[in-house]
Amino acid sequence: MTPDGPSTDTGYMLRPSIIATHTFADAPALDILLVPGGMGVDVLAQANNTSVEDFIRRRYDQGLDYLLSVCTGAILLARSGVLEGRRATSNKGAWAGVTRTGKNVTWVPTARWVVDGNVWTSSGVSAGMDMAYAFLSHIYGKDDEALIKVMNAIEYAPHADPSWDAFSVVHKVPGADPKANVADCVKPVGF
Repeated sequence: MTPDGPSTDTGYMLRPSIIATHTFADAPALDILLVPGGMGVDVLAQANNTSVEDFIRRRYDQGLDYLLSVCTGAILLARSGVLEGRRATSNKGAWAGVTRTGKNVTWVPTARWVVDGNVWTSSGVSAGMDMAYAFLSHIYGKDDEALIKVMNAIEYAPHADPSWDAFSVVHKVPGADPKANVADCVKPVGF
């Protein structure tokens, strides 16, 4: 076995190598930009590094077809100014900090994901998967055979209702209905 290449006995890559081919300065035009959240958002803020926010703003102004964020990635959209005058959501466990971000953002407390024009925002990571399914259904149609095949191959049953959000109740998000139905009501895609 080698640390950077195929194993001599199985032929499988042990550790993939990912090398960036572009920087924020020379990236080609984009149709869709997906902004993840996570600890990196805090690291950027602590370093006063606005490079991601600046990139989002520039690319959005250049005519992205769609801008999507997952989890606390919505903070970067808000800081870039893209969410001004829009509805959005984010991770419910980080809700208090997220909703202090941005100007004139209508933060939706009970939502797996929110669509406002060509901007899609989701709650936590699994809600991001639900949003991705909804987005691909929007682009290709919910009955798209390839989409159904992938969803069933990965054995993922998405929540297809963007207002189903048990975690707004779990995390006691202000504005959430504590009596909301948090029952799991999903089934495999295509059935």
